[in-house]
Amino acid sequence: MAQTVDLTERRPWYEGLQRYHYLVLAVACLGWSFDTMDQWLYVFVKQHALRELLHGTVPESGLNTYIGYAQTFMILGWATGGLIFGMIGDRLGRTRTMAVTILIYALFTGLSGLSQNWWQFAMFRFLTGLGVGGEFAAGAALVAESFPAHARSTALSLVQASSTLGNVAAGLINLIISAYMPVQEAWRWVFAIGIIPALLVVVIFAFIREPEAWRLARDRAREAKARGERRQVGSILALFTERTVRRNTLVGVALAAIGVIGFWGISTWTPELLRATLSVQNLDVSAIERRVSYAGMLQNFGGMFGALTFGWLARRMGRRPAFLIALLGCAIEIPLAFHFATTYHMALLFFFGMGFVLMLLLGGLTVYFPELFPTRLRATGTGFCYNVARYLSAPSPAFFGQLSAAIGIQRAALAVSSAFILGIFVLPFAPETKDKPLPE
Repeated sequence: MAQTVDLTERRPWYEGLQRYHYLVLAVACLGWSFDTMDQWLYVFVKQHALRELLHGTVPESGLNTYIGYAQTFMILGWATGGLIFGMIGDRLGRTRTMAVTILIYALFTGLSGLSQNWWQFAMFRFLTGLGVGGEFAAGAALVAESFPAHARSTALSLVQASSTLGNVAAGLINLIISAYMPVQEAWRWVFAIGIIPALLVVVIFAFIREPEAWRLARDRAREAKARGERRQVGSILALFTERTVRRNTLVGVALAAIGVIGFWGISTWTPELLRATLSVQNLDVSAIERRVSYAGMLQNFGGMFGALTFGWLARRMGRRPAFLIALLGCAIEIPLAFHFATTYHMALLFFFGMGFVLMLLLGGLTVYFPELFPTRLRATGTGFCYNVARYLSAPSPAFFGQLSAAIGIQRAALAVSSAFILGIFVLPFAPETKDKPLPE
């Protein structure tokens, strides 16, 4: 039975919201922001960390290959955590699952700074990924089920936009720490800062309750079980045994794979691109790191505006037109950014645009995925789409690293960006969810 809602999204998104709605939104935003902060702490220091951990056994020209391997380990952990904790989120609850996953990614980010070789580093990145992947599905389901329909797309867009604040915070942390100590020590302290998000768990357990929609779905499942009926909750198999859900699952996986390839396969290589550009300008290491941090922060400010823009477009035009604009923007802007970012100031301009279009796409996934699945499968479906996509796209960082070593980072970006064109052919199969209630 569908919930009774006002189906129009033309009302002000904040109309009728109470203080608890804003508390849920704040906690979800912080959880996702800290999540992405821990991701981007890695993005900023991965080159320095692996250069030290490999102890000069690999030539500089081969360093990107090992960076790609480490990144692939993290994405595999991300995918595994998303699948496992997606199912747990539908069975155990949104808030408890969110708390557990935050503890996991905070702990293993901190431990990454204690790595003694690149295998340990890669393993800690895998374990960090378990928490990172699990947190997204639980947080997105919590917000989607806690907010009324007219506010849902904007609230979820705000959650995705908050991820860029975490990325900017990572840039500030890297900027400050690298200014006061040499890079061979700084990267370890950068990772140590990543344990701080664990404090958010206290707030979650103290103030956040399970959404009414989840509790009702849990009770209905228990009643069905008592009657001897089979009602699948948190089941991956159920994503494929119901025709409508199966179609939505396949659409979600396809869109997510393209977004993840774009983000981890291409856009997180901008520090390496900029360092290569600046290395010929006779700058010292600390000066280069300052510029890399500034550019990374600007890239993520662009992402914040992109995520918010998807919410605005989705409310007015619909989800599918917003996705079309995002995919076209990524297909054009990202190759141009890698081709024309030949000076620091050009990098600032194009990195901002790259962040905008890519988060326009990824922000859409945050809004769209919870709208595709019934409550009993919402976290499972959201986690499955995002994380099977990560399995599919996990080789992309290693592939990009090898390809950039062979043909140059600019040509590699152009080749991998062709994936965005494929996304356009997925959209005709994607259901339009504008002005529709969450499926129950």
